[in-house]
Amino acid sequence: MIVLWPAFLMACAATGLFFSLVDPMELIVLDERLQMHISGVYTIGFFAFWLLGILSSGLTALLVQKAH
Repeated sequence: MIVLWPAFLMACAATGLFFSLVDPMELIVLDERLQMHISGVYTIGFFAFWLLGILSSGLTALLVQKAH
């Protein structure tokens, strides 16, 4: 939970900030517009940000553990 909880909070903030600035229906991936429901785009975006947060928090926890 030391890694997952901070990553979850940052994913919430990052999703809110990102989708406040970017319209999900205007996203283009590999020269194609996304043909998904808007809640699907939000869900995928949230989990992508959460994964990035998990990787970042996990690396930090690993480095702190090795320092002691």
